[in-house]
Amino acid sequence: METVTSRDGTPIAYDLAGYGPPVIFASGVFNDHTTCAPVADLLERDHTVVTYDRRARGHSGDTAPYAVEREIEDLAALVDLVGGAAAVFGYSSGAVLALKAAADGVNLTR
Repeated sequence: METVTSRDGTPIAYDLAGYGPPVIFASGVFNDHTTCAPVADLLERDHTVVTYDRRARGHSGDTAPYAVEREIEDLAALVDLVGGAAAVFGYSSGAVLALKAAADGVNLTR
């Protein structure tokens, strides 16, 4: 896994594969980057696919105190990593993060 540094300095671990329009997978609270791997594998032929460990999970770091805004900054750092715009597939709390990120102006294409 590689890491990207979020706005507050927290390292966020991710895997990147494939080529094409970027898709970031934002998993639910009790999951890590492996949860969406089977679907990500199917898309990497036509997309740049990012799976990541959310803050304080898996290989990602954590900086107290927790705030949803920090997770939005983590997602924004991943969007910047893939060129400044990306589609996000989120489920459970990851879907809520994607919606909040879009509402906060992170450049999500879908």
